Amino acid sequence: MSDGLADHRAALALDAELALAPIETALAAQEGPVADAMRYAVQGGKAIRAVLVMEGALLFGIDRAMSAPAAAAIEAIHAYSLIHDDLPCMDDDDMRRGKPTVHRKWDEATAVLAGDALQALAFELICDAVCPDTARLALVRGLSRAAGVGGMVGGQAQDIAAESAAAPLTLDEITGLQAGKTGALICWAATAGAVMAQAPASRVRALQTYGECLGLAFQIADDILDVEGDAVMTGKAVGKDAAAGKATFVSLLGLDAARHRATSLVDTACDALSVFGEEAQSLQALARFVISRQN
Repeated sequence: MSDGLADHRAALALDAELALAPIETALAAQEGPVADAMRYAVQGGKAIRAVLVMEGALLFGIDRAMSAPAAAAIEAIHAYSLIHDDLPCMDDDDMRRGKPTVHRKWDEATAVLAGDALQALAFELICDAVCPDTARLALVRGLSRAAGVGGMVGGQAQDIAAESAAAPLTLDEITGLQAGKTGALICWAATAGAVMAQAPASRVRALQTYGECLGLAFQIADDILDVEGDAVMTGKAVGKDAAAGKATFVSLLGLDAARHRATSLVDTACDALSVFGEEAQSLQALARFVISRQN
């Protein structure tokens, strides 16, 4: 990938197509509203998590075809989380990725079931990852933890609880919350290739640092877009955090300081990859893209 946004979008689109192929194959024989909703939910995203899996795997000589099942798995988990996040009992959103949310296009029951099925499908897909059995087991264990109460689900629960808390969250509390809600899956994606390759611990740690910093930078970029983004460009409602009185990186730091924090995190993420030399340029460029995006 080069530094141009257009080049990044083109590369992301190609990788998204490759990452979604295992999902399409798995659903090829499935019919009915739940399967249709699953297909609908995984389309239209940037597949940044899938790209992290595939680019990270390339560092260890694992080509995209071999890492595609793991890349598809993280996209299935991410899509499930968005379906459930949009439900009336959660954020109650009508639009996602520029189109009606799943519960609006179908109904709430179909949305819940489609999300449940995508979560289950993710672990089925990992079974097809081309790597030793011990590495495959480590992928399953890691994704379970990243998606569960110690990661994404736990972060979401904290986010919901904060809406009715007596006092707004502090910066440290928001950082911890988002490390789970957003960062855990991004960190899993960044390290998946190293896990598949059973790489040395030092290389895994480098990618883990990259993923942790990128996850927080990604969330700060989302917070900024919620303040100054355009609903047409982002494909979803904006201004909801301020309307709900939620504490965010922007509300606590201000726009300029939030941008500086995101840039600093990306710099740290890129520095962590120095052990890989020039082979890590694509991952470094992706980190810079994450805080430059408009959706």
